[in-house]
Amino acid sequence: MKLAKMFLIVVVMFSLTGCLWWDGPSGPSTPEALYMGGQEEYREGDYKDAIEMFQRVSEEYPLSEYAIPAELGVADSYFSDEDYVSAEANYGDFMEFHPTNENLPYVMCQIGLCHYKQMLGIDRDQTETHMAEKSFEKLIARFPSSKFSFLAEKKLKECRGKLGEHEFYVGQFYFNIEQYHAALGRFQVIEDKYAHLGIDYKTSYFIGEAKNRLAEEEKKIEKAH
Repeated sequence: MKLAKMFLIVVVMFSLTGCLWWDGPSGPSTPEALYMGGQEEYREGDYKDAIEMFQRVSEEYPLSEYAIPAELGVADSYFSDEDYVSAEANYGDFMEFHPTNENLPYVMCQIGLCHYKQMLGIDRDQTETHMAEKSFEKLIARFPSSKFSFLAEKKLKECRGKLGEHEFYVGQFYFNIEQYHAALGRFQVIEDKYAHLGIDYKTSYFIGEAKNRLAEEEKKIEKAH
């Protein structure tokens, strides 16, 4: 009976030490357990914890089959946490280090969406809109038949529409302060680059008006001489 009790104690102690080896003081310590833990944190919306666990996989087990998916998990976690700057940086790193990975169309689309999510109103700087436009164009050119390219086409149209509206906003501003040459230049950019996006009619109207005002100014100058 005593021998049986001693055996039970040894089994329990072994089990406890086994658990400590598995989890460790900072959580699970195998690449699979870490990755699955990161996925669980992500599903629950605990993105910072998910990032930490995914980063442990790629840093502690870089040769594991879970290392590359974990890198993508870090980028996706930043994106879902609305930290688009960090997300874009991590997606960019993924593209650089894994240029032939099957997830590349998705990653390129996400890079475009990082910029898309940071676009400002038509009265503000359009740098992010231009960057989103270029990102979506690259994806469509490289993977034209990808399902992510279909999404990119829709977003690209929205980007171009916003850029066209921005040009119109600036053009109208110049028109209102009687800077007709500058206004005409902006309206002609729309005509050249952003046609068929819903602002053709009003653009044509202001092009005609700007030209009329410029012609009137020239007549006044000629009469003055």
